[in-house]
Order: sequence, then C-alpha cells, then structure tokens
Amino acid sequence: MVIKVFLASSSGSTAIKKKQQDVVAFLEALKVDYTPLDIACNEENRMWMRKNVPEENKPANGIPLPPQIFNEESYCGDYDTFFNAKEDNSVYSFLGLPPPPGSKEALQADRAHIVENGTHTEETNAEGNVDESTEVPMTERNGEAHAEKEQAQAADGQEEDGGDADDEEDEVAEDEEEAVEETDEAHAEEDEEQEEEDLQSEEEEELQQLEEEEDLEETQEEEEAE
Repeated sequence: MVIKVFLASSSGSTAIKKKQQDVVAFLEALKVDYTPLDIACNEENRMWMRKNVPEENKPANGIPLPPQIFNEESYCGDYDTFFNAKEDNSVYSFLGLPPPPGSKEALQADRAHIVENGTHTEETNAEGNVDESTEVPMTERNGEAHAEKEQAQAADGQEEDGGDADDEEDEVAEDEEEAVEETDEAHAEEDEEQEEEDLQSEEEEELQQLEEEEDLEETQEEEEAE
C-alpha cells in the first residue's frame, strides 16, 4: 500500500504551505512511507486529485485544496481530518495502515478490544448461548487460585517494602536534619569562642597601652628630677 500526498510546491498561500509541512513532517516522524505528488507542476496529478476526492469532502466551490491524502486509490482525507486523527492518536487508522506494535494506537486498540470482548473468551453452544456445561478443570482452577494468592502476597510484600522504604527515607531525613542542627551548633560555638578571643585581645592591648604610658611617665619624671 502506497500513501499518496498531493502537494503544491509553488503555492502562494502560507497556510497551505504550513499544512503541507505539518503532514509531511509527521509522516516522516512516524517513518511512514509516502509518495509526494506535486499538483502545481503536474497537470495529471492535479486532475487526478480533483477527480478522486469524494464530492462530500469537496469545498463549496468544488475545488479541493492540498494537502490531500490517499492510500492507493482510497481517499483518506485532507489536512483537517488528518489533524483530528493525529490528536486522537489514530493516524494509522486514518491512513488505512495497521499500527506498529508498541505504538500508542496499537495499545489503545488492545485496550478497546479487552473492554469490548473481555479478557477471556467464553465457549458457546450451537444456539449461540454460553455453554455452562463446560467446566474448567480443577487443576486450572487451583492454578488460578494459587496465582491470585501469589499476586496478593506479592502486593503485600510491595506494600511492606514501600513502608520500609518510607521509614528509611524518614530516617535519612531525620539524620540530615540532625546533621544540619549539629553543624549550626558547632558554628555558633566557634563564633562565641572567637568573640571571647577578640575581647581578650582587646583587653590585653588596652593593658599594654596603659603599661607603656605609665613607663613613659616614670621616665619623664626621672629626667625632670635629674
């Protein structure tokens, strides 16, 4: 299947150019193979596009504008429908392609299938009713019960592990707070010791100055006495 994107390489409309770039960039990001077909330089492409866009999807003037997207001969849609599919994570469905495993669209399809059909397929009889006579072997029942028990135990273990992890986190937080408090106290003690040392130094300097002044006065008195 080939995806065909009809574009106008020489369009004078900025809006059309931007829409074309959005479509091409998204397809390349998804690694979807496509064939760009220019309608500006190829009259055959232009006529084919106009002819194959369904009438209900054409604008009021009857002339569809690029970009227009096809899967082989099947019409997919224009930019607006492509944009809506992109927003809904349904681009592959829009293009008529199977979504690759692991893609968002594939996961959504799996979930929708489970919701619609259930996780287990029930056996039916010839009349289309659920065949209640079909019994599940006891070994399977025991196996399912055992599996459920193991899952419950595992869940309990995870809760206990989670509780232990929370306790460890609390202990670490408390240790960090205690370390911060001890550091603050140590800094405070250092500051007090430094202040005391500064005061002692100042007192010693004042005493030394007084002694020097007294010695100077005694020296002057002796000189005057002589």
